[in-house]
Amino acid sequence: MPKYLFEVDYTKEGSAGLLETGGSQRRETVSDAIESLGGRVEAFYFTFGTRDAVVIAELPDHQAAIAMSLAVSAKGSVAHKTTVLISPEEVDKAVHQSVSYTAAGD
Repeated sequence: MPKYLFEVDYTKEGSAGLLETGGSQRRETVSDAIESLGGRVEAFYFTFGTRDAVVIAELPDHQAAIAMSLAVSAKGSVAHKTTVLISPEEVDKAVHQSVSYTAAGD
């Protein structure tokens, strides 16, 4: 199953909600949403710095990741970024593929 990194930044309203319900409840809510799409949360952490939280999750496909992204965006309580994670083994397979490519100017 593909893995995704969700980077989350809470809005003012999202932070207020987090203060009200706590971190464990937020993790449970996110896990329930991911599981409803046929996936599972591998890691959920709150962070200092640029991001407020990060989630690593497995989802069945990109369509499920898009559905999750849209559902989260529609609520407006966070800004987020979704990144597809690529395993070293997938890179190994890619480096052995032959590509016919000519650079601009060649």
